[in-house]
Amino acid sequence: MSRVGKLPVAIPAGVKVTVTNQTVVVEGPKGKLSQDFQPVVDIKVEGDVANVTRKDDSKVSRSCHGLYRNLLNNMVVGVTSGFTKTLVINGVGYRAEVQGNLLVMNLGYSTDFIAGIPEGLTVTADAQGRIVITGVRKDQVGEFAAQVRKLRGPEPYKGKGIRYETEVIKRKVGKSGVK
Repeated sequence: MSRVGKLPVAIPAGVKVTVTNQTVVVEGPKGKLSQDFQPVVDIKVEGDVANVTRKDDSKVSRSCHGLYRNLLNNMVVGVTSGFTKTLVINGVGYRAEVQGNLLVMNLGYSTDFIAGIPEGLTVTADAQGRIVITGVRKDQVGEFAAQVRKLRGPEPYKGKGIRYETEVIKRKVGKSGVK
């Protein structure tokens, strides 16, 4: 039995979970999310708890059991509190600003990088070099943060570039001038 899959998903007040055919719809104060699932698992909502059970012990159903439980949990967390990723920009002259639905970044190249902010995400940039990405869908927040970080990844010698706020860059010693 899947250790993750057998855990119940708590549904807080103000969140409505409906299951129809092979689709789960979760509505809450921050929005509405839906997810299709394979018919190898059953999702049952009883009161303020949702349970995911598998129909048989086939390899497909065992692999989907914990996956669909975590997807359902992420949907409930997303519509109640949302997800946030924070990026930090280090470097002389590196900066970012939000202009409408575009994120404009000067990262030391001859031209500025312009990234379109996807629908459903909120991005803020401050003068201290912090970019805060918030949204309802965990995968969408993480994907956009990874794309922004990839534009100028952190380098180990001076620590310049874009990194996650919780990321630790292992610094290296540069060349010595002795011949």
